[in-house]
Amino acid sequence: MPDRDRDAEGRARNARPRDGLGRPLPYGSPGVQRQPEGVVRTPEETIAEAQRLLDDGKPFHAHEVFEDAWKSADGPERALWKGLAQLAVGLTHAARGNSRGAAALLARGADAIEPFAADAPYGIDVAALVAWTRAGANGRAPLLPCG
Repeated sequence: MPDRDRDAEGRARNARPRDGLGRPLPYGSPGVQRQPEGVVRTPEETIAEAQRLLDDGKPFHAHEVFEDAWKSADGPERALWKGLAQLAVGLTHAARGNSRGAAALLARGADAIEPFAADAPYGIDVAALVAWTRAGANGRAPLLPCG
């Protein structure tokens, strides 16, 4: 069995380079720089960084930013960050051509964030995001914004 890539703490980490959609590339290939893991950001920093990555066509990387927020949050807000991470993974699957996986993750993410629709946490128009997501997941709208 081949040795597994490990981080400084000895945890298994795949060190293969990745493309812009997070797909592993062969060792030695030029890849897109990955998001550092475990970064603690304010909610506003999380949203700004994830949006920048989404605008750059990197939903996989945006998912990693939301995942950091999810893993460091406690209480009911964890569900918001987890749902946003699922939406970003859904967009990743859509961009990779996996429409079935995209629809499932987008629906799961929409379900997770929908309880936050009445409050618009951190200025996120959750109601509009859920509506856009559900339309895309049901094939009534594009899954990735055009632009």
